[in-house]
Amino acid sequence: MDHNNQEKNGFTYTYSAKEQAELKRIRDKYTAPTEAEDKMARLRRLDASVTNTALAVALLFGIIGVLILGFGMSLCMTDLGEILGPYQDVSMAIGVVAGLIGGILASLAYPVYNAIVKAKRKKLAPEIIRLTDELMK
Repeated sequence: MDHNNQEKNGFTYTYSAKEQAELKRIRDKYTAPTEAEDKMARLRRLDASVTNTALAVALLFGIIGVLILGFGMSLCMTDLGEILGPYQDVSMAIGVVAGLIGGILASLAYPVYNAIVKAKRKKLAPEIIRLTDELMK
């Protein structure tokens, strides 16, 4: 057996496609990004910021609305009205009003989401169009 031939050929191993993708992701963390990658990352951040902001505000509306609605229901359906002392007779009316306010706030969550998305898209459209034009050349 020729030892020189063995040393020349050596031992090689190829990774699977899944492992290759993982290797590439790890390597990309340690290499300097190209200008196109920087622009693509900025484009992704801008696009995600539109829905992330809208989602946060809509969740806030929905959660606060549901909590107020629940408080109103509790006033109407339980003995929670007793904490109002001499005004416990009006607990039903306060509960109904609180429930309506909470229901309105909760039901506004989706329209608020859509309005914010529309406004943010309009605001960011020129920058996103500019970046996509640069990347598509």
